Amino acid sequence: MTPLVDVESILNDMAAKNPQKLNWQISIVDLMKLLNLDSSLAARKELATELLYQGDTNDSASMNIWLHKQVMTKLAENGGKVPDELKN
Repeated sequence: MTPLVDVESILNDMAAKNPQKLNWQISIVDLMKLLNLDSSLAARKELATELLYQGDTNDSASMNIWLHKQVMTKLAENGGKVPDELKN
């Protein structure tokens, strides 16, 4: 069995080396910035569509919270060790 990848540890290491203070644990925008991904509203709406978001993409606060949880859940489903509080 392949060992789980410690997602939290890897992201914390990346955040420590980043000149910006990124709160990746709760912010999808900061998580995307940390991973050098486009964090624009358009990019987040596209990600929400890909992940089958059923809510209103114009309610960016709700969408962002949902997106962050979905990304953490997907990481866990694909071999990542993610703390439960980041998935729920």
